[in-house]
Amino acid sequence: MAEKVLDLFDEMKIEPNQFTLTVLFNACAVLNNNRAMKIGKELLAKMPENYRNDNITSTSAIN
Repeated sequence: MAEKVLDLFDEMKIEPNQFTLTVLFNACAVLNNNRAMKIGKELLAKMPENYRNDNITSTSAIN
């Protein structure tokens, strides 16, 4: 399921909001592979500052 989440995100080519970031970070944590690590780092680097102040989004990024 987590692999499908990342596949779908790649296909959609959208800018993630705080809700999709949470789902994507959780998928990366579940997969725990090179692809997930790369995507997670890219998402974290692009994450807007106001999303970093959201407890749910920032906690999912830490996982």
